[in-house]
Amino acid sequence: MAVASAERELLAQAPFFSGLSNTQVERLAVLGHVRAYPQDTRIYTIGDPVDDFYVLADGMVRFTLGLGKRETSAGEFMRRGDVFGWAALVEGYSRRIATAYCLTACSVVALAGADLHTLMESDHSLGYAVMKRLTVLLTSELTSFAAG
Repeated sequence: MAVASAERELLAQAPFFSGLSNTQVERLAVLGHVRAYPQDTRIYTIGDPVDDFYVLADGMVRFTLGLGKRETSAGEFMRRGDVFGWAALVEGYSRRIATAYCLTACSVVALAGADLHTLMESDHSLGYAVMKRLTVLLTSELTSFAAG
């Protein structure tokens, strides 16, 4: 299956996927689907079902992490190449604990969490690299949340 070069290029440039081989990026890109969202819409909100992991292709997204009645702007403003929707990478999460809101018209590359899990299981070095990056991302976001 041929993959759009723009999707492959975006994933290759995203810091979250840095260090992956060209073949691994290609395998990720095959899973990707471009989606467009108008300005002032939510990609997802707290409590929504977990499905996709996102790489922002264009526009600006505000990311707000919530717990109970408390919300914080962990990560705050996302720009091209930033990732969000990480709950799709964590087994056992069925509901979102954050909100992703489009401040401008946005396009994303959406990677289905189930397909990404399958790929990570079949390519352990890719899986290890992704989970290692996820650990850094979560630590950063939880530190921001705790700081409040």
